[in-house]
Amino acid sequence: MQKSKLGLDFNRVAEAKRLAQNIADKVQQHVEGFTTVTVERTLCRLIGIDGIDADEIPLPNILVDELKEKGLLAQGVLFHLANAMLETGLDPQQITEQLVEGKIDFRKINIYPEEQREAILKPYIKEAIARVSANRKRREDYIATMGEGSKPYIYVIVATGNIYEDVVQAQAAARQGADIIAVIRTTGQSLLDYVPYGATTEGFGGTFATQENFRIMRTALNEVGEEVGRYIRLCNYCSGLCMPEIAAMGALEGLDVMLNDALYGILFRDINMQRTLIDQYFSRVINSFAGVIINTGEDNYLTTADAYEEARTVLASDLINEQLALLAGLPEEQMGLGHAFEMDPQLENGFLYELAQAQMTREIFPKATLKYMPPTKFMTGNIFKGQIQNALFNQISIWTGQGIQLLGMMTEAIHTPFMSDRFVAIENARYIFNNMKNIGDEVEFKEDGIIRIRAQEVLEEAIELLGRIEQEGLFSSLEKGIFGDVKRSKTGGKGLQGVVQKTPEYSNPFIGLMKGETTI
Repeated sequence: MQKSKLGLDFNRVAEAKRLAQNIADKVQQHVEGFTTVTVERTLCRLIGIDGIDADEIPLPNILVDELKEKGLLAQGVLFHLANAMLETGLDPQQITEQLVEGKIDFRKINIYPEEQREAILKPYIKEAIARVSANRKRREDYIATMGEGSKPYIYVIVATGNIYEDVVQAQAAARQGADIIAVIRTTGQSLLDYVPYGATTEGFGGTFATQENFRIMRTALNEVGEEVGRYIRLCNYCSGLCMPEIAAMGALEGLDVMLNDALYGILFRDINMQRTLIDQYFSRVINSFAGVIINTGEDNYLTTADAYEEARTVLASDLINEQLALLAGLPEEQMGLGHAFEMDPQLENGFLYELAQAQMTREIFPKATLKYMPPTKFMTGNIFKGQIQNALFNQISIWTGQGIQLLGMMTEAIHTPFMSDRFVAIENARYIFNNMKNIGDEVEFKEDGIIRIRAQEVLEEAIELLGRIEQEGLFSSLEKGIFGDVKRSKTGGKGLQGVVQKTPEYSNPFIGLMKGETTI
């Protein structure tokens, strides 16, 4: 039986997880009855529909928007494509191209028996499953032959706006010692209800997430990985209005880590909660099957609320996110549940409180590849103080066995990191990780001391909060501002018009296949 260094009562942990499971189950009951325009565009992409029209509108958008406008989307895009394929003898790409030319009217196409529909779609579904499986095997083979960095994985960002410049920066970071390269997405892309097409060279605060950009960066990291002799993981974002669509594109191009958190989108991007929780489910099914580690965004709560006072909200959200991920078939090892080192540096004994919370999170989620976020809120532009803040953060990470370490930059709050800033950050982390490698095995925490008491208090406060959310339901709780002091409406925000109730004919075979519940 697991033993707690903090004196945590694991019966209380089990109670917290029971409450979170009840909350997640109620959300899932709602999710099961609906699809969204993004889910349907994802299915288009998985069976091979790609490209843009003369106005640069993605073909999956054109097809799905046509079905929605004609009141046909409730049956699902695969229902209509299968009927059209049987009637015309064309493949999904050709049918969509015919639609662009105004040569197909789905309302006039005959409905064929279910067995025939399933049979004609089967080769396209098998091809998608095989391609994603091959990418997963490629990753596993690389790691088996070359190895990879030890945990905590050193995670750094590139954010030039130009994918080709990102490649230069990413390869430099890998040579300096990074294990995960995150290509920051351009400001505002999470609010686009389509995915841009092709390689991009202009972005603000980041680079557009496109399938071609994914391919370019994956190829570049494979090259530098072979040069340095270890596998380099690629991270991008599938949060926002295109969650499952970008998750599918990542799976098709071999991404390894993806930001994936509906709660983040609801609170910090004002995306409609119904829309994004439906989208999140399918995106996590895809991430799970592809072997992708998801990252959740609880650290963001501490940018709008006090890190000491609101610690319970981070833990409660992690617990809910864990249960929602389990419902999508995601293994605990692929859960990069988020938390952060964000207390005010002026807080007396702040390091002890941060240590307590990081160790508590590790013990409550023992298998998770936890994502630990650096100090940002109280970075001032004083690079010398910033370097110390990041060093304290790195110490807690190695001490408590975190999974993914997003390195803090001493120039945070000044500018986008230079390659030299990353080098200094990586040097800081590697020095501390090596010198303090086994400190977690050597040091015990004083019974009834500050660290133990703090962890036990946060757990109890999280249980109390989860009890309230269970009674209210997650939707109502979000309306009341329970996380991050941010209130959102169940019928407000962006994207609700893209939610559609399913009819009995609706089918999404990828969910069963990717969760291992069915075969093809």
